[in-house]
Amino acid sequence: MARRLGYLFLDTGAMYRALTWLALRRGLDPDDEEAMARLAAETTMEVSQPPPGSGERWRVHVDGEDATPHLRTPEVEGSVSLVSRVPAVRKALVRLQRRLAQRGPTVMAGRDIGTAVLPHADLKVYLDASREERARRRRQQVALKGPGPSLESVLADLERRDVIDSSRSVSPLRPAEDAVIINTDGLSLEEVVERVLSLVEA
Repeated sequence: MARRLGYLFLDTGAMYRALTWLALRRGLDPDDEEAMARLAAETTMEVSQPPPGSGERWRVHVDGEDATPHLRTPEVEGSVSLVSRVPAVRKALVRLQRRLAQRGPTVMAGRDIGTAVLPHADLKVYLDASREERARRRRQQVALKGPGPSLESVLADLERRDVIDSSRSVSPLRPAEDAVIINTDGLSLEEVVERVLSLVEA
């Protein structure tokens, strides 16, 4: 979408993953809300465009370290929902996400963009899919880097994350009231892009 429109792109989940990676690297307990709040307040985070030809969509540096290669590790996957549910963490990163959106027209992806980060966005699209389809896609994504977990394991992890993200006290996972909901089961990437582009053009 961002490429087709010539917009900036930001996946806010990468920011929560980067903070989670930093917490694990420093030996902090992701379930310790006070420690996560302090870490979010003290950490400097930079999100930038990747170098040409890198194949990446963005780069995330935390306290000067490049967290990008570590964002999809099993350890980060297993802890990111614990970190992202902390109100002080969300407050700190939402503030940064709003600043980044002011750089220019932006496609921003995340679980609370339409409801909390950019509630006045020109267009809000909520992409949905069955848990089985999401698990299949995630497993394919992980498998690109080598043998991955079983489909059952990926599905269990997605269900656990959904419960945490939809029940958290701040910015729970839900579509914005004025979001266009697209069920992507059975649709190719290009078909989803075309549907969203038609909404932009309208």
